[in-house]
Amino acid sequence: MSAAGARQRVNTSNIQDEVVACLNAGKAIRTDIGTDGRLHMDRPLPFLCLHLTAGTKNLAARDIASAHASYLIASSLAEAMPILTVVGAEMEKRFGTFMVLDVGELEHDILLADDSPFLPHYEVAVSSTEEPVTLDAKRVFIKAVCDAEIRFRTPHITRPDDEHDPIAAFKNAGLDYPVISVRFAPIYRQPESGADYPGLRETMIADLFDAGLRAFAAFSTKTQALNIPSHRALGRKAFVDAVRRADRSIDDIAASFDFLLSVTPINARQALKDFRENGFEYAPHFLYRPLSVDVEEQKRKLYSVAFDHLEDPVLYNLYREKQQEIDLQLSMLAHLHRRQFTDFSRALYGSVEPPLLSLAQDVLKRCPRPGDAEDIAMVDCYEVVKSARQMVDAYHAENPLFKARVEIRDDLPPGLMVTGEKLLISRHTVMERRRLEALLHHEIGVHLLTYFNGSAQGLRLFRTGLSGYEGVQEGLAVMAEYLAGGMTRERLRLIAARVVGCAAMLEGADFVETFRMMTREHGFDEASAFNMVLRIYRGGGLSKDAIYLRGLSEILEHLRKGGALDPFWMGKISAAHFPVMQELALRGLLHPPGIRPAFLAPAKASERLEKIRSGLSIAEMATL
Repeated sequence: MSAAGARQRVNTSNIQDEVVACLNAGKAIRTDIGTDGRLHMDRPLPFLCLHLTAGTKNLAARDIASAHASYLIASSLAEAMPILTVVGAEMEKRFGTFMVLDVGELEHDILLADDSPFLPHYEVAVSSTEEPVTLDAKRVFIKAVCDAEIRFRTPHITRPDDEHDPIAAFKNAGLDYPVISVRFAPIYRQPESGADYPGLRETMIADLFDAGLRAFAAFSTKTQALNIPSHRALGRKAFVDAVRRADRSIDDIAASFDFLLSVTPINARQALKDFRENGFEYAPHFLYRPLSVDVEEQKRKLYSVAFDHLEDPVLYNLYREKQQEIDLQLSMLAHLHRRQFTDFSRALYGSVEPPLLSLAQDVLKRCPRPGDAEDIAMVDCYEVVKSARQMVDAYHAENPLFKARVEIRDDLPPGLMVTGEKLLISRHTVMERRRLEALLHHEIGVHLLTYFNGSAQGLRLFRTGLSGYEGVQEGLAVMAEYLAGGMTRERLRLIAARVVGCAAMLEGADFVETFRMMTREHGFDEASAFNMVLRIYRGGGLSKDAIYLRGLSEILEHLRKGGALDPFWMGKISAAHFPVMQELALRGLLHPPGIRPAFLAPAKASERLEKIRSGLSIAEMATL
C-alpha cells in the first residue's frame, strides 16, 4: 500500500466515496480536509487517532495524532463526524469493531508559573465511553502515561467534569463507537511567553504517541480484531513524502565529502622515511588532500533540512541524531591540524573508558608478541585486488544489486578502506596470504554488504549509516575475521594497542611518545607501530580506532545474551538502534537482509559462533 494513495483536498460531503474507493483499491488514504485538516490511513486498522484543532495550530497534540498510521485532523467535531462515521463503518465491516482516540490539549498549564519554586505535577484529563474493552484500553493508556520517563514533572490523572467532558460531545453528535478522550496540560510551552521547550515537546509527543499505541493494541487484542506481536507493530507501514525528501537531503550532504579520505595523509611512505632518518626523534609532517567541501555551506544545508513533517517520532529521532553526527564530522574537517580537531573527535567517538582500556591491556598481556616466523607467504596489492574482485563477483552473482567497485590507490597508507560502494586498496599494501581472505570478509562481507543491504531498505539512511554505527560495524568486521578463521594473535594485539594508543593521545601524549610506547613497551616493529600511530594522530588526533575493540566487545556481549546477528546485516546500525530496527521491521518498513555474509556459511564458522555464545574471550579468538 503506497502512502501516495489519494492526495487531494476534498469537501467532507464526498469523503465517503474517496475512502471506500481507496480502501477497495488497496491504496493508502492521505486526503486534505477543510482548511487545515487531513485524513491519513496508510492501511485499514480498527482505530483512528483524532485531533480537533479548533483553529489553533502548532500544538503538540496535532503531532501526536499525525504520528499514527491512521489519523484525522479536523477543525471541529462537526467537520469530523461525517468522516468518522464513514471510516468507522468501513473498519467495522473489516474488523468487527472500531475505536477513536481523541487527543487534545488543555488551554493552560494552571499548576505552573515562570517563578514556581518547584515543579508540580501536570494534569492529564482522561475519559472514555463505558464499554469494558474501552475501559481496559483507557487503563492501559493511563499506565503508559504514568510510566513514561518525562523528566522534571509527573502526570496527575484527572477525569473532566460532566460539563466539559468531550465524551458528552461525541454522544450528542451521535458517534456510536468506543472513544477515549485525552486532554493534557501544555507543559512543553513556557508559561508566560508561550515559547516551546523543544526537547520536552519531543519527549511528550513520543511518550503520548506510545501510550496511544498501547491503548490501541489492548483494544485490538481484546476484541480479537488484530493479532500483533507488539504495540509498536501498529505504527506506520509507509513513509510519507517528507521522510523521503529529508532522507535525500541528508544523504546528499553526507555524500558531499569523504570524511576518512579527508583525514588520511597522502604522504605516509615519505613520512615514515623521514621519521626513520631523523632517528624517530621528531614527529613526521603529514600532507592531506585539499578539502573539496565548503563546510559552512554544507552546515547551512544540514540545518535547513526540515524534520517537522515526518509524522513519525522514531524516524524523527534517527534523522536528528544523524544530523548531529554529520555536524561533528564537518566541524572536524573545519579544524584539521588544530587542537579542536581532537575535541570534536572525542565528542564523536567518545573517550577511552577505563573498562575498555583495561580490556585492551589484558589482551596485550595475554597475547604476547609471537616469535619470528619463517617463510610466511606474502601477497602484494595486485593479488589483494584479484581476490577482492573474485569475492565481489561471487556476491554479485548471488544478488545483482551488489555492485561494488575495487580500486587501487597511490595516495593511501598500506591497507584497505571502504568508502561508499568502493573498496580502496593502497598500492603499497603487502600482507600475509593467510590473512587475506579474513580481511576481505572484514571489508567486503561486512562494510560493503551492509551498504548494499541498507540501499535496499528504501531509505538511504540505512546505507549511509545511523548515528554511531561505526563501532558495531567494526566489531562485526573484526568478528568476521575470526569466523573466517583468519584471526592471529598479532591482529588482536594491534586492535588492543590502538585503544592504548588512543588513550595516550587523548591524555596528551605526542606522536613520538606514543610511537616509543608501541615499540619499546609493546614490542611492535617500527613499520607497524608507525602505521598504527599515524592512524591515531591523523588530522590532529583521531580517536576512531578505539571503536574496533569496543565494538567487538559489544557484539560478543550481545551474542552471549542470546542476541541474533541478522538485524545487523539490514544496514549500517549501532547497538543502540537494535530495538529501533526491530520495531521498523515489525511495522514492515524494513526488509530482511537481501545478502547474507558468506563467512557465516561454513560449518567451522557455526562452531566458532557457538564458542562466542559460550563465553569465549577476545584474547582467546586467535585461530592462526
